[in-house]
Amino acid sequence: MNRKLKVAVFNTQPPHLYFGGVERRIVETAKRLVNEVDTTVYSGTKKGFNTTTVIDGTTFVPCSSTDKLYPLDNWVFNRTLSGMFDTIKADIYESHTVSGYGFLKVLKKRKISKPFIQTVHGVLADEYIQSSKSVSPSLRMKLSNVFMRHLARIEKEAAREATLIVTVSRYSAQKIVQLYNVDEKKIRIVPNGVDPQRFKPTEDCENVKDLIGGNSKHIVLFVGNLIPRKGLHFLIEAAKHVIKESKETKFVVVGDGPLKSHLISYSKEQGVSDKFVFLGDVPEDMLHRLYNCADVFALPSIQEGQGISLLEAQATAKPVVAFNVSAISEVVKNKETGLLVKPDSYELANAISCLLSNESLREKMGRSGREFVSKTFSWDICAQKMFQVYSEAAERLV
Repeated sequence: MNRKLKVAVFNTQPPHLYFGGVERRIVETAKRLVNEVDTTVYSGTKKGFNTTTVIDGTTFVPCSSTDKLYPLDNWVFNRTLSGMFDTIKADIYESHTVSGYGFLKVLKKRKISKPFIQTVHGVLADEYIQSSKSVSPSLRMKLSNVFMRHLARIEKEAAREATLIVTVSRYSAQKIVQLYNVDEKKIRIVPNGVDPQRFKPTEDCENVKDLIGGNSKHIVLFVGNLIPRKGLHFLIEAAKHVIKESKETKFVVVGDGPLKSHLISYSKEQGVSDKFVFLGDVPEDMLHRLYNCADVFALPSIQEGQGISLLEAQATAKPVVAFNVSAISEVVKNKETGLLVKPDSYELANAISCLLSNESLREKMGRSGREFVSKTFSWDICAQKMFQVYSEAAERLV
């Protein structure tokens, strides 16, 4: 094909207003393929998004949704997409997680043979299984698991009906085959990336100390959504042990989500609330400063399809501590760029304390981490691999 491919991308949250891994991937990939692909992103009316917007050559179109409980929000968004079917013109359709199943159903019902790509990040069925293992889940977590089970069924159906499946890690590919009973021949692995020019070591900590408050000797940083699978309760429990050896350590939590108030309460219950700073979502220009001001990056997730924040931390030359689960060992080199431990708050505390007490080890792991992700994970690599997938899908149009 000599003309640019037209790709319609579906995602419940507007990628230009949210900064999660899914949203970052959509924006960064589209921006880098602007000369080869005409990308239009259809997303929900959240954060005041109600006017079609063009950014860096990518068109963002609002589709009515709610901004309430995610499963309801997602259902309304998919219903809107289905109603807009005749106005969404593209060569290829691409849905992230369960954002386009309504459109896919209409596509199949009308027996239209245009290719549909289902992009799976963390496999929802796997996330449900891991979250269900919680020893004493709260009522909120139980409700979250009910929704997760429902969404996993939808993702399974979409994956089985899709022309091609894209996922972000070998681990996720294996889980898709195992839990969704999908032929591995239609799965393509395209890891997420990081911009090493944006996330890089600097001395730019201006305003960050004031934001955190106090003059802490050490800073342990977390970046991510405050949802069950991110395992923040492990970090809160670990803090009790860490501060015994390093009293002047502050734990900075960046991100928002349904568990925020619960986690703040839990930090009080554990007697470490004065050691935690919950910043919520922060401006993009502040994020790289926070990484640079941290001594250690901690991600206590119990399940990750990949983990973009791990890439960002390593690109900023920060050593990371995480649980040795799911795809994390694909993006962190244990004992070289960080420490991977079993899912346990005491093990997590030991790893954090080990790094906080050894500056030379932190610096060595930081250098190795930046070199590793710069060579292996970049948005340029991700974009080119996605273009190969689009080209493969386009061949079905001929």
